[in-house]
Amino acid sequence: MANLRTTPLRPVYAETGEPRCIDFGGWELPVQFSGIIREHEAVRQRAGLFDVSHMGEFLVTGQFAADFLQTVTTNDIRRLQDGEAQYTLLCYPNGGVVDDLLVYRISEDQYLLVVNASNIEKDLDWLLEHLIGDVTVEDRSDATSLIALQGPLAAEILARCTDAPFAGLKPFRFLREAEVCGVKTLLSRTGYTGEDGFELYADSGDAPRLWRGLLAAGAPLGLEPAGLGARDTLRLEAKLALYGQELSADITPLEAGLSPFVKLDGEPFIGRDALLAQKAAGAPRRLVGIELLERGVPRSHYPVYSGETRIGEITSGTQSPTLKRSLGLALIQAEYAAIGTELEVEIRGKRLKAAVVPAPFYRRTAPPARTDKE
Repeated sequence: MANLRTTPLRPVYAETGEPRCIDFGGWELPVQFSGIIREHEAVRQRAGLFDVSHMGEFLVTGQFAADFLQTVTTNDIRRLQDGEAQYTLLCYPNGGVVDDLLVYRISEDQYLLVVNASNIEKDLDWLLEHLIGDVTVEDRSDATSLIALQGPLAAEILARCTDAPFAGLKPFRFLREAEVCGVKTLLSRTGYTGEDGFELYADSGDAPRLWRGLLAAGAPLGLEPAGLGARDTLRLEAKLALYGQELSADITPLEAGLSPFVKLDGEPFIGRDALLAQKAAGAPRRLVGIELLERGVPRSHYPVYSGETRIGEITSGTQSPTLKRSLGLALIQAEYAAIGTELEVEIRGKRLKAAVVPAPFYRRTAPPARTDKE
């Protein structure tokens, strides 16, 4: 795949069986190693290891770093203490989404932002355009690798690799410095699969050592490398938004069901006025769960109908490996969003019966305690 970017882990993929790679937003990334369903089931039942080093990382520093982030993100940065992380969004003045991201508070005047790979350049330009005071934004994406260890056995595997006191970490908490497999990492209890798990940030040059060490420690417990295919089916079952599908410049956080991460009653931020107006009027569209009642699989951009009226489209869809049902997320007109509403999804010119169903479609049975920082 000529001219595609690769992560520092690309040379070591073949050590566990050469994966099938695809062009993902200009990156050569593995869609699967041993098979999407097998990798999906490994994460749900045991653990999976993901190379997500294509993600972007920005270091925001300065006396007014918190003030700056408060003006450009939708969540409440003031709630964060050192060692805590937060899911949030960057919005345009019209309420559309620039990107969704994680913010880690390292100290009072230093924060780590983790953004989507396809948006690195756009996000950096947006942040630099709105800088205030003495704040600086440093792009650390090329120097940073990110490995995600996800699944019910993730903590047991990690315990074999580190003496760091991670066992008491709640979701959206992190250790700034934790040596894992002999590699210095920022160790975070976060993920994108609907399972318990960890994300490990390390210098790019150390990524192969960390990857090999985690795989070796986890092999006796059934840890498997996993690709983008399983990552997508896992996050879809858990109703975790993907930028470019459930979120975009034309879809607001309120339409996408992310209002808990939009603090409209707090300090001003870019897009707040538009979102306040949309909340007052009622969001015209809603993201809902859809289940096909006939044989077929809903895919992105398939039209959704009520009678002869097109009311929206599928944003993401799959044959759920966990639930064995044809499920999707759809952005539709709000008046059709009630659970149980019968609809139709057009697939290759044929309309199939569907219904609005509760989402998330999957929740782990014994989740760690949630907090209002999430």
